[in-house]
Amino acid sequence: MKFGSVPIDEADGAILAHTVRVDGLTLKKGDVVTPERRRQLAEAGVKTVLAARLEGDDVGEDDAAARLAERLRGAGVRCASPFTGRVNLFAEAAGLAVFDRDAIDRVNAVDEAITVATLPAYRAVEDGDMVATVKIIPFSTRAATLDAALAALGSAPAVSVAPFRPLGVGVVSTLLPGLKESVIAKTLRALEARLAPMGARLVGHVEVPHEAGAITAALHGLEAEADVLVVFGASAITDRRDVIPTAIEAFGGRIERFGMPVDPGNLLLLAARDEKPILGAPGCARSPKENGFDWVLQRLLAGVPVAGGDIRAMGVGGLLMEISSRPQPREPHA
Repeated sequence: MKFGSVPIDEADGAILAHTVRVDGLTLKKGDVVTPERRRQLAEAGVKTVLAARLEGDDVGEDDAAARLAERLRGAGVRCASPFTGRVNLFAEAAGLAVFDRDAIDRVNAVDEAITVATLPAYRAVEDGDMVATVKIIPFSTRAATLDAALAALGSAPAVSVAPFRPLGVGVVSTLLPGLKESVIAKTLRALEARLAPMGARLVGHVEVPHEAGAITAALHGLEAEADVLVVFGASAITDRRDVIPTAIEAFGGRIERFGMPVDPGNLLLLAARDEKPILGAPGCARSPKENGFDWVLQRLLAGVPVAGGDIRAMGVGGLLMEISSRPQPREPHA
């Protein structure tokens, strides 16, 4: 691509690098100079324009952006029409935005002319939300550069949305003296509010004493109708040998992970019986504010694998807004 100052009488077919406003005439950045536009500019006294002119091995910005976006696009994602070298990618359903970070990093490393930007990985999105954008920085890129970017992506799409599934969630709430019934009611309202945007629902709720045997029996009672089981303890889990993990193991479950590098949410327990997920909810899950419980629950409802290693990798970005109602909130100042 040639770029520079062009005499107005040689400007036919050139792409304007900047908006030109003169004598009531406005031509926008990216507009192509036609013979009529050249005549109007000349009559207005314009002698030169700063412009670009594509050469034989150049691919125009819109064409390049469209080809790259189409290769990026995976399940649950649609591409908008290209404009000014940009193509936006949108979710086609409510779900989790899933990206191949390595592939996108490889594309962005090919050349500064080609860029791909996305939402944070595993961000919950609604139908119609933008999840990524492709932008070609100059007015074109060389065909060889575009081919290198397409090759860097590989064959698998790098941008997709895993749709939420309309699953049923069964809840066990444990009781200890001093725990108000209003706290349990508030917890259930917060959970139902979390589930609604994901199309999931509460299918059962059992209140039992904070004892391993009672919890195990409650889990057995809920397992037939629930796709996911959640235990809200009257007292937080403090160890793998605590009451709730002991009850889950007696139920036949296996403990996948206790504790997560997300705050609020540190005391989450991830377990499963066969393929049925079980969560020991941290105390912050009683609040409607975002916490680590949301991150794990969303993955489970979207069918996105979440194991101990996935939780371990949540630390960067895992410091969330404080929940003031926590029994032991963070210090307000360093």
